[in-house]
Amino acid sequence: MMLLVQAVILGIVEGLTEFLPVSSTGHLIIVGDTLGFTGERAKAFEIFIQLGSILGVMWYYRARVWALASGMHRAPERRFILNLFIAFLPAAVIGLLTHKYIKAYLFSPITVAVALIVGGFLIFVIERWHKHRGARIHSVDEVTPLDAFKVGIAQTFSLFPGTSRAGATIMGGLLTGLSRTTATEFSFFLAMPTMFAATLYDLFKSREYLQASDTLLFAVGFVVAFITAVFVVKGFLKYVARHTFRPFAWYRIGFGILVLFYFW
Repeated sequence: MMLLVQAVILGIVEGLTEFLPVSSTGHLIIVGDTLGFTGERAKAFEIFIQLGSILGVMWYYRARVWALASGMHRAPERRFILNLFIAFLPAAVIGLLTHKYIKAYLFSPITVAVALIVGGFLIFVIERWHKHRGARIHSVDEVTPLDAFKVGIAQTFSLFPGTSRAGATIMGGLLTGLSRTTATEFSFFLAMPTMFAATLYDLFKSREYLQASDTLLFAVGFVVAFITAVFVVKGFLKYVARHTFRPFAWYRIGFGILVLFYFW
């Protein structure tokens, strides 16, 4: 029963933080450590419940996902899929080349805390820059291949634990000239191939820790992450339509300092 309660808590944390610019990795590390849910089995669980979050955003955009899947013969759909592939490629290539190094040397609470704090200050800088420059792209359908490539380059920074994939792609979108809502939506769509590929790869590497006896535990975390992600995506889009990302910057800095104190 205690394990199921932990699964629910971690599922909520995953669903809440995966698509916000606050680093789901950092939150799962500190919450998992607080709950005493650590080790290789816990890492495999955290990887698995990411699939719940991915399916959550796919469910929210199910009409558009179906249109893309069934409309490959139409030019707008092909162009959008091409843009997602272009944005996906840089992190995929660099991630494959550096995966072992990142897992071995950079996955620690201290590096995550530093990335959280630095990322928070960068959000302030980028928000200020975006306020003066404004946006030239107000729909994901207006994104060009060059714009997609720039966002893809920004996504490579999320390979550093604690940076936040959502934070890197959204801020990269703002620097590229996307509006806040457009940058957020493009980040959501880009999460689908990126997180699917990364999660399935990590699950394959951790397959020895996937046991039939943990089926209920993994299923509970998966479902909770799915439901939470659906509500978070909906609420976050409403928020960014009217507000800046500065509150998330303050949160990242505060949470990063908390992580430093907690583990030191």
